[in-house]
Amino acid sequence: MNSTSRAYNSKFDLPMVGVASDGAPPSFDDDGRPKRTVKVKIRFPPTNIDQNLIQSDSKFYQYWNFWTASAHIITAVIGSGVLSLGWAIAQLGWVAGPAVMLFFAFVTYTTSVLLAKCYRSGDPATGKRNYTYIEAVRSNLGASKVKIFGFVQYLNLFGLALGYTIAASASMLAIKQSICFRHSRGKNPCQFSTYPVTIIFGIIEIVFSQIPDFHRTWWLSIVAAVMSFTYSIVILGLGIAMIAENGKFKGSISGMTIGTITKTQKLCRSLQALGDIAFAYPYSVILFEIQDTLKSPPTEAKTMKKATLFCVTVTTTFYMLCGSMGYAAFGNKTPGNPLTGLGFYNPFWLLDIANSAVVVHLVGAYQLFAQPIFALVEKWAARKWSTSNFITKEIRIPLFGMNYNLNFFKLLSRSAFVGFTTIISMLLPFFNDITGILGALLFWPLTVFLPVELYISHEKIPKWSKSWIRLQVLNISCLVISVAAAAGSIAGVIGDLRAHPPFKNNS
Repeated sequence: MNSTSRAYNSKFDLPMVGVASDGAPPSFDDDGRPKRTVKVKIRFPPTNIDQNLIQSDSKFYQYWNFWTASAHIITAVIGSGVLSLGWAIAQLGWVAGPAVMLFFAFVTYTTSVLLAKCYRSGDPATGKRNYTYIEAVRSNLGASKVKIFGFVQYLNLFGLALGYTIAASASMLAIKQSICFRHSRGKNPCQFSTYPVTIIFGIIEIVFSQIPDFHRTWWLSIVAAVMSFTYSIVILGLGIAMIAENGKFKGSISGMTIGTITKTQKLCRSLQALGDIAFAYPYSVILFEIQDTLKSPPTEAKTMKKATLFCVTVTTTFYMLCGSMGYAAFGNKTPGNPLTGLGFYNPFWLLDIANSAVVVHLVGAYQLFAQPIFALVEKWAARKWSTSNFITKEIRIPLFGMNYNLNFFKLLSRSAFVGFTTIISMLLPFFNDITGILGALLFWPLTVFLPVELYISHEKIPKWSKSWIRLQVLNISCLVISVAAAAGSIAGVIGDLRAHPPFKNNS
């Protein structure tokens, strides 16, 4: 393109923001990638628009960076973890429940800020970028810690796939029970096994797992965000409606009272509640991917600090409302999942919409978190058996007017993974227990330990200095809490298995 030509949007024949009006080549960032800036297609006569002003480091881009990062963070944080918050507060009570939630919010904000400062190695404005969490670990902590991170990361992905299968199956069962209850006009107790719906969800995931380039379906994040907000708002609305109907707030200072449950159950459930709350918060795994979309100046770390403070405040307020309204509405009888364990079926349509939103959200979320595991297995197999036709050969099949490339190894390996998570979910269909374990085991290493270690290495903080001691106190405290929460959640699983043995009249 020469200096006298112009860049046009072929559909509207109008210049585009992000391309110089004199036809100059697009600018690039310091890492050689296209400049991080929004490209808006202008659909009106551009005569009154100063392109250089729009391209400048103005407040427009600062606001855009802030709100874009905030949208990504809120989308990543608010999800299925909100389903168990009412139950968690019911175990801890009106004082400890909100206090624990504020504690995890504080830890998430603090460690996220530490992590954001490690986006660039060296100078915070011009240093080498770390595009992903694992690159930051490699740059600051070395290859040995990369192996630790990789293990925890893929364990996290597997655990999320397992938790999403359990939650989606429970919502599918609730829809089935609601339909049965309406058709029988309340005469049929409508008790069904969870196994058929779990298998159906597994079959759906096997089909979706074969879609090539699933991670490029940008619309999936939009759908997931809409669905997660839909069922979260329904949970909040149901709690408010029940409080209005009861005419009072239920619950107590200490939560579930001894006598209603034993001392051992009280302890185990309280510890499990810590894991459930922790499960609702972390987003550190994708923090660097969000930060890598931001334009500078100001530095990406400053923008992420502001966005993180705003989002943690918003999500904590929302979580507090959802959890508190649930506990205030149902008291000691607060279900582990208000959409599936309320014990009544009115309003039918609202609960069905909310449970449908859960299923749609988790169908896509399962794939988003399973795809990295698929990629890891397939790359490893391709390196180890590079000459095997079974591993590398693709058969082109016409399908719905397009060509689908069938690979037998991909078909079998992905189906095997989905089948494995489906079987485990059938054996352990205990949503609160599983989320408690996931929150306990994964919060500390990914949200506390590695960010603290990264920051100490990045800032070269001397050992036994005041800053080092403060960070290690935070680190050790969260480790103790995570271990305690894991113990309580595992005890919950054991207790549920005794009460509901696998494959014996599960409903």
